[in-house]
Formats: sequence, C-alpha cells, structure tokens
Amino acid sequence: MLKKSSVFLKRKFRQNFKEQLCKKDIRLLKNKNFVIISNNCWGGALYQWYKRSYNSPFIGMFIYGPCYLKLLSNFEYYMQQKLQFVTASHYPDRAATYPIAKLGDIEIHFTHYNSVEEAKTKWERRTARMLSETNIDDYYFKICDRERVTKEHILEFHKLPYKNKISFALNNYDALKQEKHIKVTESHKNNKKYVPNGKKLFKLTFLYFDVNTWILS
Repeated sequence: MLKKSSVFLKRKFRQNFKEQLCKKDIRLLKNKNFVIISNNCWGGALYQWYKRSYNSPFIGMFIYGPCYLKLLSNFEYYMQQKLQFVTASHYPDRAATYPIAKLGDIEIHFTHYNSVEEAKTKWERRTARMLSETNIDDYYFKICDRERVTKEHILEFHKLPYKNKISFALNNYDALKQEKHIKVTESHKNNKKYVPNGKKLFKLTFLYFDVNTWILS
C-alpha cells in the first residue's frame, strides 16, 4: 500500500511540475548528441520530452519482435534499403488501417501516419539525419515485451554489439542481471501480458530509470 502511494505521489509530482522537470533535463543534456532506436513510440516520446528534432526514423511506428531483432542484427545494411509499401501484413494481429512497408524483409508499421506519402517522406528525411551521426556510441537502442517480443528476443537484444541498450518487460531474467533490463510492474490496461504502449511506458520510465544518466554515460 505504501509503495502504491509513493508511486502515485511521484507521478502526480511529475505531472504537476512537468515543464520545470523538462527544462531541467534539457539543461542537463546540453548539446549531447543522441539517436534513439526503439521498437515503438517510446523513442518519439523521449524526443518530445527533450524537445529535440527527430534524427531517427523510428518515430510514430512499431516493429514486431522477430523483425526488430533481424533489423538490429544487420542495422547498417537494412538502413541502406528503400521502403517498399505493401497492402497487408505478414502478421495477422491487427487490421491494416495505416501504411505498412517492407525494408528488405523487415516489416514496419506506420501506425501514426495518415498516408504512404507522409510515411515515406518522413522516414527518408529522418533516416538521412540519423546517418549523418556516424558515432555508433551515440545511438541508444530500446526494446520492450510488446508486439511479439519474447524473452528470447530480449536476451538476444542484449548480446548485440552496441554500447547503449535498455529493455523493459513485466518479468526479470536472471541472465540479464548485469544488463540494463527494467522489470515494469504496470501492464497494458487491456492485456496483462506485456507493458503499456510506448508513450505510456515513457511516462513511467522515470519511476525505474534515469534517462539522463543513460544518455550521458
């Protein structure tokens, strides 16, 4: 009961003092360069918090777990590929009410885009910005246990040769005790098997993890 009360107070404090906390975080990062690679909207919410331009194409979209791990395992190759838009998804989880594209054999779901043209234009512009940042140590990779991301995917994610990686899931894993893996107690409101959506998850992140320290490390 005390823990729930503490969490409530922390969230209320952050909500009431959002602008002041946001300005403080922006001052802390100063001109630090960073590129966020995320499997869903968590990354976009982070850019919005720090009031940064999107220098990553992984905004307003999501990628299913199997595709995301394949993408990250050969990141440079896939980011040189051109989008090819398709009319149906390989995954039968939801209706195609938004643009869907293939990047080679990787499927990308542009859930927050109104048209193929909008998705294509913004992807290409933001990819160009991302590729201008050539220091891979300024790239920050995130995964969470949504959209068919399994325990095995999260374990493989932490084996990837990138300096900055973080994962979020409803479960702890012994194999990740030395990694930045966050056990989240809040679940999606309609499905208790995984964490909340990306935007909600970012709002909860401060309860578990100091994003400033991660980016500045």
